[in-house]
Amino acid sequence: MSKNAKIVWWVVGIVVVVGLVWWGIARNSASASTIKIGSILPLTGDGAVYGELAQKTIQLAVGQINSAGGINGKQLQVIFQDGQCTGQGGADAAQQLVNVYSVQAILGGACSGETIPAVPIAAAKKVVVFSGMASSPALTGISPYFFRDYPSDSSQAEIYADYGYHQKGWRTVGILEEQTDYATALESTFATDFQGYGGKVVAQQFPSSATDLRSLITTLRAQNPDVLFLCTQTIATAQRALDQMKQLGWEPKLIIDDTLEGDAPTLQKYESQLEGAVTAEFIPNASDTQYIAFIQAYQAKYGEAPQFANYMATVYDSVNLLADGIKQVGYSGQALATWSRTVNNWQGASGDVTIGSNGDRVGGDTLQVIHNGVPVPVQQ
Repeated sequence: MSKNAKIVWWVVGIVVVVGLVWWGIARNSASASTIKIGSILPLTGDGAVYGELAQKTIQLAVGQINSAGGINGKQLQVIFQDGQCTGQGGADAAQQLVNVYSVQAILGGACSGETIPAVPIAAAKKVVVFSGMASSPALTGISPYFFRDYPSDSSQAEIYADYGYHQKGWRTVGILEEQTDYATALESTFATDFQGYGGKVVAQQFPSSATDLRSLITTLRAQNPDVLFLCTQTIATAQRALDQMKQLGWEPKLIIDDTLEGDAPTLQKYESQLEGAVTAEFIPNASDTQYIAFIQAYQAKYGEAPQFANYMATVYDSVNLLADGIKQVGYSGQALATWSRTVNNWQGASGDVTIGSNGDRVGGDTLQVIHNGVPVPVQQ
């Protein structure tokens, strides 16, 4: 090798070393001033109606936290991953957040189907997962690294079963069930409770990709149930079922889950079909000052009040509660997992938050009936 060539290689080596040192300093500087957390939400597909709202809500809360000085002087940054409301999407998103971005905490998922497979992936790396929306009973006690501030559907299912059997006198319930983790867990819990009282359940299941439900509806109609439980994951699927029931000329009494109940445009569009439908949801106190402040801040930022405000209140709280946890115990998944079981009467937009030893929010849903396109609490 010539003398000039050696000089060139020495210069290249020095440049590379200097570049690596500079990159390391820059990266450490960024990490010293920023706390990066992950978020898994359905940002594409039918579930995107929830994911996009949750993303806006998280960004609102993060903006407020950072404007107020951040967390112990550090700015909060959220890395969003599309869980697609599916098991594979949730697993892929968790792998990215844990192994590529090395986060210590994940907000989400929104759908139970994307959350359930994400939890063990995160837990294996001692990363905490905190959901403000996923409600499947299958998540209860799933891991010390998982907790949620939205109640389990076991409460919703028990309310339907108890009210239907003892108050309405229903003895046979037909169920049209979408095959997702959320809907399947809700249906299974309801069926166990209702049959435990002595009732009968007849169910028809369909995959989310199904577009023609008429044969299933016809089969259920032939069973002459006292009421039909429309147990679906997304608004698009629920609307498809309602449209096809109307085409077949069948307008049974209905039980609807809280995903449909929370969509005001759909309740108005199908007002006649949904009149008298029984439902239940977690209801924040609308007169609470923190709830009002959240609604006003969302409206000021985005020009409209949030849809699914009950869900968005818990999503908003999940960001602020996690921020409080990081302030108290530091940004460590293991420390945050332990801390989560100590949360007691934390005050947020959704009310008092207490996390039980199984990771669930303590508390439940309120029974309602749809009247003139609006959910109204049932006075029992």
